[in-house]
Amino acid sequence: MNIILVCAGGMSTSILVTKMKKALAPEQQDWNIEAHPIGELSEYIDRFDVVLLGPQVSHKLKSVEKEFGPTGKPIAVINSLDYGMGKGDKVLRFAMDLKSN
Repeated sequence: MNIILVCAGGMSTSILVTKMKKALAPEQQDWNIEAHPIGELSEYIDRFDVVLLGPQVSHKLKSVEKEFGPTGKPIAVINSLDYGMGKGDKVLRFAMDLKSN
């Protein structure tokens, strides 16, 4: 599975990406998880299965859904507490749940 996290600049999310990668099970080690600025989402979206927005760009959810919703990829905002506390395991589970629904 390939998961993209987008935020204002792509930097604040990189810490969470690292924690999500650490939470991967052995059979998930080939999964790709990256962080990018929301303004660059159109350049990357084709490579990803799930799109997660950082809480600081949650106000962009409707416009992202409008533009990229037709791709059929799940798009959602990361829980602000999980994001702020760097709970990579919970965010990873959230992405997996989104993909399976």
